[in-house]
Amino acid sequence: MLIDGSVLVTGQVERRTAFEPGFPIQYRRRGHHWEPDYMVWDDQGVIVNVKDKGLVVMSSCSHSGVINILWNAQRLTGVQKLHAFVGGLHLSGAIMEPVIPRTLQEIGALSFDHLVAGHCTGWKATHQLSRLFPDAFVQSSVGTILRF
Repeated sequence: MLIDGSVLVTGQVERRTAFEPGFPIQYRRRGHHWEPDYMVWDDQGVIVNVKDKGLVVMSSCSHSGVINILWNAQRLTGVQKLHAFVGGLHLSGAIMEPVIPRTLQEIGALSFDHLVAGHCTGWKATHQLSRLFPDAFVQSSVGTILRF
């Protein structure tokens, strides 16, 4: 949904990357057993095209993968310049650790002015982000005010 020509709600995020597994532990009960629930496509984001700066992409936990979300934002808007990403990268815990190196590589290729990592980014990924992207990285916390 495009609002005022500059704000967009993404809707369902297309899964394009092979290395981002999505949120791998979504299950549903069917009869007497549990099975993977592939119907959980819960990621939505908000994209704002800031004049003369580029896209500000806001997500919650990035269950569909932060790179999928960013590529989706670029595809939906036709704008390639990413000014900021604000949200969790969902890279916490042992199950997501194998995804961290490739995700950080792709983030580096995209180039940001601001990368505001949220609660579910995880300790290991957060520290690597701050080391690899010291000029762009911002640790989000309660009360953080962002102006773009």
